[in-house]
Amino acid sequence: MKSVIVMKVVAAVAVAGAVAGCQDLKPLEADIVDLKSQVSRLQADVEAAKASADQASRAAESANEGVAAVQSTGNQAIALAQTAQNGVDATNEKIDRMFQRSYTK
Repeated sequence: MKSVIVMKVVAAVAVAGAVAGCQDLKPLEADIVDLKSQVSRLQADVEAAKASADQASRAAESANEGVAAVQSTGNQAIALAQTAQNGVDATNEKIDRMFQRSYTK
């Protein structure tokens, strides 16, 4: 009989402890909810940062393509200038030869 009473007392204490334990979990549950919202905000921030980095990467690639096009145009301009200079040098040589002939006559 005493063991039945002891079992009932142990069960009552266990139920009381469980109820008291549940009351202590309320602040922890609030902390968990707060942490979940912080994680959600951080995930959104990370996604925004990634999108911004991707956009910056695309802009850099576009700028590199623009620089390559400008470099190509510059190289073409240099080649044309050199061709023009060669033509001017040849014309100057012809004029010089022409003046040399007229002085010798």
